[in-house]
Order: sequence, then C-alpha cells, then structure tokens
Amino acid sequence: MTWPRVSLGCGNFGGIGSAPAFFGQGTNEEDAFEIMDAAWERGIHWFDTADAYGGGSSEAFIGRWRAARRPEGLLVTTKVFNPVTDDDGRGLAPDRIRRQVEGSLERLGVERIDLYLAHDPDPETPLAETIAVFEELVGRGKIGAWGLSNYDAAGLAEALRHGRPALVQNSYSILERGDEQAVLPLCAEHGIAYVPFGPLAGGWLTGRYRRGEPFPTGSRMTLRPGPYEKFLDDRVFDGLDQLEDEAEALDTDMATLAFAWVLSNPDVSGAVCGPSRPAHLEPVLAALELPLTAEQRERVGSFFE
Repeated sequence: MTWPRVSLGCGNFGGIGSAPAFFGQGTNEEDAFEIMDAAWERGIHWFDTADAYGGGSSEAFIGRWRAARRPEGLLVTTKVFNPVTDDDGRGLAPDRIRRQVEGSLERLGVERIDLYLAHDPDPETPLAETIAVFEELVGRGKIGAWGLSNYDAAGLAEALRHGRPALVQNSYSILERGDEQAVLPLCAEHGIAYVPFGPLAGGWLTGRYRRGEPFPTGSRMTLRPGPYEKFLDDRVFDGLDQLEDEAEALDTDMATLAFAWVLSNPDVSGAVCGPSRPAHLEPVLAALELPLTAEQRERVGSFFE
C-alpha cells in the first residue's frame, strides 16, 4: 500500500503521549475536533494514535469525530504496548493484544484498524509470537496491516525472520539521524514504508528554544524534557542559527524547512505531524511544496554535524 505523505499525530489528545501522569491533560476534545477538522479540510486524511494516548482518550476523540463527521476514506493507525489504565499491564503478549485491539476498535468506532503498530519492543514476549497474532488479526479482518514503532535495526531484522511489517515508525529529524545507518536501508531493501514521528524534534527545529532564554511555559521542555535534554548543547544552538538563516534565504520558516528536509529523503515515505493547534499545520503543508535538491538537503543536514 502507498501511504499518504503526512499523517496527523494525535498523541496529545486527552493527554501527553502515553504518560499516565498527564492523562486528562493535553488537547481537550473541543480543540482536538478543531485540529481534526482543519487537517481533514487541508487534505490530511490519515490520523495516527495509540491505545494508551491520554489513557484511551485520543482514540475516543477520533471515534466521536468520525461519528460526527462521517469522513469517507479516513485512514487510522493505532498502536499497542503501553498501559491504557492503571491495571491494564503492558506488553505484546498475544492474549493482551487480542484484548487491546477490541478496545481500540470500540473507541475508534470501526470494524477494522487500517494499520496496527507494536508501539515498543517487548523483551518479555518473543517477537515471533507478537507477529503471529498480528497476522491472525489481519486474517480475521480486525486490522489491515501491521508494523513496528521504536524498533532498531536488530529488532527489524528479527521481525523480518517471521513476517514483513508494512511500516516502521521511529523518531527521525535533522537532529536525530541514527536510523540512516541501518534502519532506513533495511526498510528500503525490503519495501517497507518508513514514516517517522518527530520531524521537528519536539519543537526544537521550529526556533521555539533559544540559547540562554527560559523555556516557554507549557512547552515540552517544561512538561516532559527527558527525551530532549540531549539537545541542550552549543552545537545544536549553532545549527539552529544556521537553519534559521537558511530558511530566510529560501523565504520560508524553520519548521517548514525541517519538515521538508525529512520528506526529501528518498527512503522516507512520509511523516507524522503533531500540531497542538490548527495553525501548526501550515508549515507541514508548506513543506509538501518545498522540494529540496540533494545538495540543499546535504547542506541543511551539515548544520548539526
């Protein structure tokens, strides 16, 4: 299957990702509807969520939006691994996946999930068993295809010994390029779509964080800084200065250029965007109209080397 170039990330609907501490926070249902309306109207017809986002709220918001809007042709990705409730447990054991997929189907209000991803590796469950139940769910018509998220090259290679994922979703941006070494080539070799999340590196590539300035209230660096503290480095701030200059030279903004850089990789099938308001869709859509040459891509990538 050919997947669309952009997917709407719904990880902040009803919470902030899968973190139980933030369930009930994040984007409320009214604002989520506004974001989904704007995305749909602008041609983004693929929504990405997970059962644990907001403790099930993200899926429920999408389900109620679907029921109200009845969009034809909506594609939905959801994921399984993290706990949805306090007593839900976690992991990719076959029986747990069979239970969890039913909850996702109910919250989303669908009979089949287009794409179902293992959200993280489960060291307690052999990957062969997880893949076997994914294939079972495909055969039963519960899911259309399956894939992997947050898997390294060794995990992907192991998966390929037992089946073939349709898609891999990992973090990838100008600031996080580790997948270029082995994961992207492996996906290209086996015809697996690579559709990363985090093309703006948690807002770092938008110019939101400035050297020597306090972090904006409500930003990821004030709410959940852990994954991004590694960017607190003069090398990164120097690169951001160059990225801003390059964006100005191209008559665009940093976010658009950073998103376009990800899409310009020929081994990248698309990318997930996670706006917190409708206006954040603008640079994503502009990036689709900003093709970068190989030379431009190499130059922009060199800013952070």
